[in-house]
Amino acid sequence: MNMAAPQRALVSVSNKDGLDTFVKGLVDLGFEILSTGGTRKYLEAAGIPVIDVTTYTEFPEIMDGRVKTLHPKVHGAILGRPTLPSDAEAIAEHGIVPFQVVVCNLYPFEQTIAKPDVTIPEAIEQIDIGGPSMVRSAAKNHAHVAIVTSPGQYSDVLSRMRDDCMDELFRRKLAAAAFETTATYDRAIANYMAKITADETPSSDAATDPTEAHWDESLTLSLRLKNTLRYGENPHQRAAFYVEPNAPATSIAHAEQLNGKELSYNNLMDLDAAKTIVGDFDQPAACVIKHNNPCGCAQAESLADAYENAHAGDPVSAFGSIVGLNRTVDVATAECLCEPGRFIEAIVAPDYEPAALEILTTKPKWKNNVRLMKSVFSDEGKGALEYRRVSGGLLVQDRDDLPQSDSDWKVVTARKPTDAELSDLRFAWKVCRHVKSNAIVFAKGGMLLGAGAGQMSRLDSCFIAGMKAGERSANAVVASDAFFPFRDGIDEVQTAGIRAVIQPGGSRNDPEVIAACNEHDMAMVFTGRRHFRH
Repeated sequence: MNMAAPQRALVSVSNKDGLDTFVKGLVDLGFEILSTGGTRKYLEAAGIPVIDVTTYTEFPEIMDGRVKTLHPKVHGAILGRPTLPSDAEAIAEHGIVPFQVVVCNLYPFEQTIAKPDVTIPEAIEQIDIGGPSMVRSAAKNHAHVAIVTSPGQYSDVLSRMRDDCMDELFRRKLAAAAFETTATYDRAIANYMAKITADETPSSDAATDPTEAHWDESLTLSLRLKNTLRYGENPHQRAAFYVEPNAPATSIAHAEQLNGKELSYNNLMDLDAAKTIVGDFDQPAACVIKHNNPCGCAQAESLADAYENAHAGDPVSAFGSIVGLNRTVDVATAECLCEPGRFIEAIVAPDYEPAALEILTTKPKWKNNVRLMKSVFSDEGKGALEYRRVSGGLLVQDRDDLPQSDSDWKVVTARKPTDAELSDLRFAWKVCRHVKSNAIVFAKGGMLLGAGAGQMSRLDSCFIAGMKAGERSANAVVASDAFFPFRDGIDEVQTAGIRAVIQPGGSRNDPEVIAACNEHDMAMVFTGRRHFRH
C-alpha cells in the first residue's frame, strides 16, 4: 500500500473495543476517517477528526439510521478498481473518493437472540443490512481494499501498514475472515428465522413425540476456533477445540482454567461428562471419570463426604481421573483430594475457596499440573442439540441431560421398594444414563458401588458391576439403562445381593423378568424411558 497517496478509511462498527487506538493509528499514518452515526460520535468524543458519510454522499441518514451507507458513492468507493480505466472514469465522473481500508463489524444479532426475553421485533431490528454489504464489497475488492472485521486484527493491520507490507496475500486473508464473518452472521439469522417460523403449536401428543420434531431442510454449523490441542485421543491425531458463537455460560466452552497444564482432547471430553453428571444432583455430589464413564459417584450431606464416597467406589480406577464437583470446593474437600496416593488430572467445580485453591496448587505432587476448572452450574443449555460425526454426514439429536421425573414410574413386582431402596434407585437411575451402554449400575447409600459399561452383553455388564462392587453389593440396588431381555441378568445381580431393580421395561420378556424378581423377593420399578449412550 503506497502511503504517499491520499488515503481514506471507512469506519462503521458495533463492537468498539480498541477502536479509538486503532483509528488514531490510521490517522497517524495519514488517513482521513469517514464514519456514520454512533461510530462517528464515539470517534469524535475520543478527539479523532471524522468526516460524516452524509457530508461525502450529500444524502442524509433516513429511516432512523436504517439507510446511511447504502449509497453509490459509498459502494463505488469500496468496489471501484482505480487501476481499471472504466472504473477510474466512473470514479472521476461521479466524484467518488476510493477507500483503501474498511473497518466494519456487525450489529449484535446473536447476542440479542441469546437473551431469554427478546421479542421478535427486537431481534429483527438487529439484522444488519448496510454492514454486511460493506464487508462483502470490500472483501470482494480486496486487491484494492483492506477489510477489517475484528478488533483482534487491529494490531496486525497497523503493524503491517507502518512497515508498508499490506500485500495482496494479507488482504486476501482479511477477505477470507470477512466472508466467514458474514456467512456466520447470515446462518445465525437463517437459524433464528427457521425457529420462529416453525410450527410451535403441535398437539399434546406430538409435543412429546420426538418423531414429530421439526427439522430444518439444511443445517450449517459455524464455530470459532478457541485453541489447538496437543493432539487428539492419541498422539498421531491432530485436534482442536471449536466453540459455538453463543455457547451457554454453563458449557465447558466457557469454563475458566485457574491452574495446570493446557487441556487435552480427552480432558475436555471427560470434564464435560463430569460436569454433566454432578449437575444432575441437588445434594452435594462428586463423580470420578475415567474414559468418559463414571468409575465413582456419590451424593452426601457435605462435598468432602461425597468425594470420599465417590473415590471409594473404585479407588484403583480413580488414579489419573477427572473429578466433577457441584459445590464450591472447600478446605475439607481439598484435603480429601490431596490425600497421599491420589493423582487427579483435572477438576471442574462452580468455584474454589481461596484456602482450598491454595491447598490444591501447593500441597500434592501434581500441584503444578492439575487443571482446575471453574464453571457455571445451572439448567441453562440443557436439552440442546447434540451432534455426532459419521462418515459422510452428521447425526443430530436432543441431548439426554434434562431433569427427570419419577411421576410415571411403576412398581411391577409383588414387593415394593423400601424408602431407602427407592432413594438409592433414584440415585442409580441418575448415574446410569451417563454410563456407556450396555449400562449396569450398582448403588447403595447414595454411592456408586460398581458399573458395567460399554459391553456387548447386558449380562456381562451385570457381572462386571458385581465384580467391582464386591461384598458391598449386599442389599444394594441396580439400574439398567435399557430393559433386561432375559431373566439371566436378574439372576446374576441377585447372586451379588441386589434387592431392588430399576429399568425402563418394554421387553416382550418382561413377564419372565418380573417373575424372576418375585422369585428372589426383589422389588422392581419400570421407568418407561430408556437411556442408551453410545
